[in-house]
Amino acid sequence: MTDKHALNRRHFLAASAFALAGPAFALGDKPLRLLVGYPAGGGTDLQARLLGQFLSPLLGVPVVVDNRAGAGTMIAANELVRSAPDGYTLMYTPASTIAQLPHTMLAVKYEPLRDFTPVAQCALGPNVLVLQKSVPATSLAELVDYAKKNPGQLNYASQGIGTSAHVFGEMLARQAGIDIVHVPYKGASDVAKDLLAGRVQMQFASSSAAEALARTGQVRLLGVVAPGRSSLFPDLKTMSELGIQGMDMDTSLGLLGPAQMPAAVVARLAEAARTVMAVPQVQNEFRIGGVDPRWAGPAAFTETVREADAAWGRLIAAIGYRKQ
Repeated sequence: MTDKHALNRRHFLAASAFALAGPAFALGDKPLRLLVGYPAGGGTDLQARLLGQFLSPLLGVPVVVDNRAGAGTMIAANELVRSAPDGYTLMYTPASTIAQLPHTMLAVKYEPLRDFTPVAQCALGPNVLVLQKSVPATSLAELVDYAKKNPGQLNYASQGIGTSAHVFGEMLARQAGIDIVHVPYKGASDVAKDLLAGRVQMQFASSSAAEALARTGQVRLLGVVAPGRSSLFPDLKTMSELGIQGMDMDTSLGLLGPAQMPAAVVARLAEAARTVMAVPQVQNEFRIGGVDPRWAGPAAFTETVREADAAWGRLIAAIGYRKQ
């Protein structure tokens, strides 16, 4: 039995244990669709699938992960906006993408708190500045020095125009006074492939992607985008400590629903998520995947989305970024 099959079997057996007591938060008899705005196999997708396996017996319905990748999660978000607010369609996503894209992408027509219902936060994870080892720099200061001596020669990747990785790259370039070239991709797996191959040299990656890249031994991690030091990367300084201001927001990952979901359904789903996130195996798998398991209920998660929306508005205005 392969490690992957063994892991899937352990997930199945552990999740099935919930079913022994019956579905405590039963919704009904049709599958729950869990949207993910990234391709299958990435960190956010794997977290969503683990959540789905454990949520299913609790809710008494199958949970089907539906990958709608592209446009920095806008495709999946638009699908969620169009869905019925009955609790059968949710999205697992970084809250920052929902809060940020309306400020950076002309095509985005939704508003974070008008068009979505925050259900539950499940995890926190900072963005991390990742550098290909072929670049002769072991610190941000050395990277900036190299970039100044080699203008236009370093490429930085993102998962699309207007995404957080794109904006963070712009912020770094402007504040450090360096000329680096933005290369947008459709998904994390394509970014990782080209970063490891040296076709792009740097990226502001999610914590889960940074963790996976670090395990290859082919990259260096230079700093974290967070309000303080991260327990996931305790040896890394924040970008603010390294002299780049404005990169001080946590990335909160959680479950969102469409607008106007009934409060009772939201409460039921949030409590189910709380139960799942209290399972030691789930917590361990999340940490291994590079995120910190941290449940918060609907009210707290709503406030997180509200604060992220306001923070991104201030940030975009401060750097003079124009919607694309």
